[in-house]
Order: sequence, then structure tokens, then C-alpha cells
Amino acid sequence: MGSAALAEGPVTVWGPQPGPQSAFVTCPVYEIFFGGARGGGKTDAVLGEWAIHADEYGPDAIGLMVRRTRVELMETFERARRIYAPLGARFTTTPMRVHMPNGARLTFAYLERDSDAESYQGHSYTRVYVEEAGNFPNAAPILKLHSTLRSGAGVPVGMRLTGNPGGPGHQWVRARYIDPAPLGWRVIKDETSGLERIYIPSRVADNAYLGDGYVAQIRASGSAQLVRAWLEGDWSVIAGAFFPEWGARHVVAPMALPGEWARFRALDWGSARPFSVGWYAISDGALPAFPRGALIRYREYYGMAEGQPNVGLRMPAEQVAAKIAALEAKDMPGRQMHGVADPAIFASDGGPSIAERMQRAGVLSRAADNKRVAGAGAMGGWDQVRSRLLGIDGKPMLYVFSTCVHLIRTLPALQHDESRPEDVDTDGEDHAADELRYACMSRPWVPPVRRVTAEGINDYGRGSAATRKARAVSWKVA
Repeated sequence: MGSAALAEGPVTVWGPQPGPQSAFVTCPVYEIFFGGARGGGKTDAVLGEWAIHADEYGPDAIGLMVRRTRVELMETFERARRIYAPLGARFTTTPMRVHMPNGARLTFAYLERDSDAESYQGHSYTRVYVEEAGNFPNAAPILKLHSTLRSGAGVPVGMRLTGNPGGPGHQWVRARYIDPAPLGWRVIKDETSGLERIYIPSRVADNAYLGDGYVAQIRASGSAQLVRAWLEGDWSVIAGAFFPEWGARHVVAPMALPGEWARFRALDWGSARPFSVGWYAISDGALPAFPRGALIRYREYYGMAEGQPNVGLRMPAEQVAAKIAALEAKDMPGRQMHGVADPAIFASDGGPSIAERMQRAGVLSRAADNKRVAGAGAMGGWDQVRSRLLGIDGKPMLYVFSTCVHLIRTLPALQHDESRPEDVDTDGEDHAADELRYACMSRPWVPPVRRVTAEGINDYGRGSAATRKARAVSWKVA
């Protein structure tokens, strides 16, 4: 960091490495997202940037450092002790805060719930730091912190964030910082606020203190996808994906489907969060591209605020239903389409339920089977989705038109729930996936049992009733 005036005499405790770290601590852009891969020196970069800011503005430098959980926050706080203590800083634990000798102060806080950000409204900071932004399921609590960036002393204010691919917030981080400039290093001007932001990519190769041993440890830690995400900062790869079976083979170009094929709809309701409606056709095997019994998701209607992943439209049920009915009138002129829907919409609380209000607009649904994970010998909803993704003999039993952009965007990004690995992390953007789960549970598909005859001929049969009930592919000798 060079000579620091925060203590008596010149003291050097940390210095930015050439490359991304140096660019980060000197960048004047209001909002910076730094990182993209593990081992890029993200935590040291934000702590170093704060020390430089505090050195320049003294008691007028007021910072806030946030992480998602207290455990994560303690790691950052302990690293701060190592860097700031030689500069003469004082530390308190209640509140968790660093007091620099010149009066600058940095508070450490965690936001386990989105509502926790409300308690900081009315505060004034010159710097807000968000460590591992991808651990936040949506941008709402972080965006609220922008209102705390102000200075009566005229200190330039700014927000600094770090993160890697993956995590429940992968989608909103990618949409806000990566997609507009995938290679980074380009200033993006927000169309609404006029404020500027930039993505500064950092890789393990940019950190001279981590050698081949660290790279080898990363390579040994998981799948090829995980390694690409962690080492290369590849935002098209989802580390820890719940559905690694998903791939390009499931996405097909839109085409005319036979009019006689059965069709139905599935709906997952949302107001503050997006709602998702998907329309499905069931193949009878007439088209070679789709096996008999395969589901084809040929259209979607997704209620998301423009450019804000995981933020809903807060549309009235009647308005949503009117749009659904208009779309279905084109599919099935003179006929009524039925569907399955989120069981929550059938609850009545002193008035007509959401389902009843939608029915008045001509949208008929029955409550979907909401079973998420397997139990009591029955296949759960996620197993049904996974089974169709896998298909049989290399042919999936689920296809998605390329126009269904939100399912294609969100399904591969879903993560495992840390406390219940067989389930999806519901903090993520799981609405289209829930709707898909309802659809699959309404048309259960059991992989046929493979049998090997005495003559060595392989064929498929339905298997015993017990086998079908267990929903498992097994090997039998005829």
C-alpha cells in the first residue's frame, strides 16, 4: 500500500499487486464489481481500498462492509485485524468496527435477510463494500444500500462488490455486471440512475502469492465445471449446479407441433417474486425428434421486472389470467385448456382465492402435486425433472423451445440447499423450475426397466409393479 500516514512514521503492511488489484484500488468509477474467480485477492483488495480511502479523507471516511452471514463476516474481520492493527487501528466487537487512528471508521455487518438492509436507511457512508455478492439471492438489499452513500463533507462516495460465479445470486450478478461487458474493463452507464459501474475481472493467475499448489488443489476439488468456474471465472458455467444433466440437447428451435397433441399449462404464482407460466405439448411419437411421451415446453410467460432477475411485477391475478387466456385462445380455438398450478393459489383468506379469480377470466387449473423430494417409495418432483432430462438411450424426455428464455436462464443456475442437499436452494430464482416440476409431476414418467434375455438380447419392458412404484431403472435377467 506504500507509506501509510495512519500511524506514526511510514508503515507498509499491504500493497496492491500489479494488474487487477492495482486497478481496483485506484478506479474512480462509482460502482465496481471485482473478481470472477477464486484466489484473485478479492478480500485484500477491498480492505486495502478502504485503508487508502481512510488515509485520504480521515474522519470523513465512513465505511460499511457487509456479507451474507456472520460466519463469513468474521473471516473478513479477522483479516482486517491483520492488515489494520500495525497501522494503530482499534477494534470493537459490539458493534463490529474498525477505528483508524485518524478518525476514519469501518463497520462490519451481515444481512441474513433482505429486510436487514432496512435498518441502515438513514445512515451515511462514503464507502459500501459487499463481499461475495453472489451469496445474496437477489439484488434488493444491496440496491437499498445505495441510498446510504452520501457525504456532507464532499467525500467521493462509492460501492465496491466482489464475487465468483455460482451461488443463489448468480443470475442477478451476471445480469448487472457481466452480461453488459463479458470481458470487463468497460464503464457501463445505468440508464435509470445515470450512475456508472464497471466489472474488473481477477483470476488466480493475477495473484502472485498463490502458486501451482493452489491451482492443483482447485483442480482436485470438484467437477470440470466447478474448476472452470473457480479458476477461469466462467460465468456460463454454474458451480454446484442442481441439474448438471441440463444441456444444449434439451433446447430446440421453435417449430409447428401437431394440433392433435395433448397440451396443458403449468403455473407457479408470484407477486413480489416472478410468476412463471409454461405451456407443454405431449409427444405421441409422430415427430422423430421427440420420443413418445416426451414433454415439449413450447412457450412461457414470465412475470419479471425488466432487467431485474428475481423481482416480480406485482400484477393482479385477473390481469395475468387475461394474458394467459388470450394466448391459449390462439392455441386451441373453441376449446378450453386445463393446467396445474401452485397449490398456494387455492388458499382462500376471507375472499376469493387467486385460483378463483383466475377462473373467472377463463383460466382453469387444479392444484399441482407439490412433492419436492422423494419419500415413502415415491419419486419426488425434482427426481421427475431429472429423470426426464436424462431420458433414455441419449434421448431426453423433456425439450424446451429456445424462446423459453427464462427457464433456460434459471434452471442451470439452481443450487443445492446447504441444509438439505436433495432439494433446491429456494433463495435462488426457482420459479420457472417449480412450474416445470408441477408439469412433470402431472405427467409422471418412469424410465422403462432394461432386461437382458438369456440370449443376450437387450430390450425394454415395464417391469414389475414394485419396480415401477420404486421409480428406478434396474437390470433383470429374463
